[in-house]
Amino acid sequence: MASDPHASSGSRDTPALAIGAARPTPMWMDGLARRLQPLSVCWPPSSADHRSAAVLVLVSEGSDPDLVLTLRSADLEHHGGQVSFPGGGREPGDHAPVDTALREAWEEVGLRSSTVRPLGQLHTRQIPVSQNHVVPVVGVWPGDDPLMVHDTDEVDTILRWTLADLARPDQRVMARHPRGGVGPAWQIQDIFLWGFTAGLVDAVLRLGGWEQPWDATRVVDVPERFLSGRPDRPGRVDHSS
Repeated sequence: MASDPHASSGSRDTPALAIGAARPTPMWMDGLARRLQPLSVCWPPSSADHRSAAVLVLVSEGSDPDLVLTLRSADLEHHGGQVSFPGGGREPGDHAPVDTALREAWEEVGLRSSTVRPLGQLHTRQIPVSQNHVVPVVGVWPGDDPLMVHDTDEVDTILRWTLADLARPDQRVMARHPRGGVGPAWQIQDIFLWGFTAGLVDAVLRLGGWEQPWDATRVVDVPERFLSGRPDRPGRVDHSS
């Protein structure tokens, strides 16, 4: 995949800590920004059987701020047909997690790295099913750049869900996996958000002070369609804005 033509020429040697740095953080983002971990300038240690990876948790600065997510291709071996943040595995030129997060966002949805101001990181998490050791990088962007699916092998649809919608108590449930275990989830129209990505959304709402009281006793089974990729999944849906 072609590299982002809008990335600074030195961003591969100096991790994209300076990208968008001249733009101040919106005041309503201060609570989240203060509670994030500092951006890593190198990769955290990872076990031999786990691949280093990063995702970009991107919040827009518009009047109705949203998060950029994707509905993954149903044919992918891991997490097919599920909702995710743009992201993927570390490549040789990625000196820090922010490099991977921004590169993957360009490759998947055409997000120009020059529009993003990285704010910090959430706690690194391991995903056993895909053997990924994932660093969630949180950033802010104006939100007015057009996005489009670049990598159709990985991404089915771009989703942009507002913080207001994600905070609505009636959209929130607890997801129960067939193998046991429950966790925060969202049921928005015909899309079910659960698992690792839902945990990150839950953390962003909580740390940013945007969470509203909701009924955590409302437990539902993860729909089969969102457990893994299915070639017979119904046709594409467009929930992008």
